Amino acid sequence: MTKKIPKFNTEEEEAHFWDEHDSTEFIKDFEPVEIEIASELKDEIVNKRELKKPVTLRLEPSQIEAVKTIANKKGLPYQTLIRMWIVEGINKFRI
Repeated sequence: MTKKIPKFNTEEEEAHFWDEHDSTEFIKDFEPVEIEIASELKDEIVNKRELKKPVTLRLEPSQIEAVKTIANKKGLPYQTLIRMWIVEGINKFRI
């Protein structure tokens, strides 16, 4: 069952709402849009993808499920969320 997106009084109120809700619950309120990406940006995106290297990391199944749950609530792929957390950790301990 899909829900209707409420009206917001402020951007802060809207941001808080989306932090707490899954956008797939409101799929009928969205309309497809076509976008164009500048060729420079497209090249930058492709080049960054190519720079990533796969790693193997052993995690408990419960840890993976917890990350997937959090990522789903944030509307992100779980591997993206893990990368974000790694970057935050690196920046926190950088000298």
